[in-house]
Amino acid sequence: MSKETIYKLKLDKGIQINQDQLRQVVEEEEYIQAKTTAFNISGRSMQSEHMLRMKLDRKGYQQRIIDRVIDLLKRYNMIDDKELARMMIKDKINLNRYGKNRIKQDLYKKGIDSEIVDEMLSLYITDGQEYENALYHGQKKLELIKHEERNKMYQKLARHLVYKGFNYDIVNKVIQQLIKDAKEEY
Repeated sequence: MSKETIYKLKLDKGIQINQDQLRQVVEEEEYIQAKTTAFNISGRSMQSEHMLRMKLDRKGYQQRIIDRVIDLLKRYNMIDDKELARMMIKDKINLNRYGKNRIKQDLYKKGIDSEIVDEMLSLYITDGQEYENALYHGQKKLELIKHEERNKMYQKLARHLVYKGFNYDIVNKVIQQLIKDAKEEY
């Protein structure tokens, strides 16, 4: 039994406890173990509420224990889906240079609510920035495939940009820009 449980339930050596008190001791011990597990998981990387719930559930903790742990972590701002979404969006747009669709997919995989995803995407991604990122990926891909047949080159370029998360309008604009740049080059 942990010292925290002994202190919290005011237990002493030699005292007798009844069935209800024993249940309370067992539940408190499980809560402390779940809390420690959650701290260890959160300490490695920021987690969404959904992902942390899943991980604690897989470890076999009861739902009411998981709810208590999540409430504690929320009170101390150790779980914040909006902040996680903001950080992921900034990383994906600036480091990976992904488009909105790919970022949205990655956020959904983390279990972040669609309202939060939409709100954060509208705050942190501009069309201009997304176009610049698509152009960057398009130029890199074009360097690798520029010696291929024209139709194949366009198909591969479009597929690559869609995979990186850009919508049809941006993909089309980027391909038109790359064609224009290629014609000016020759």
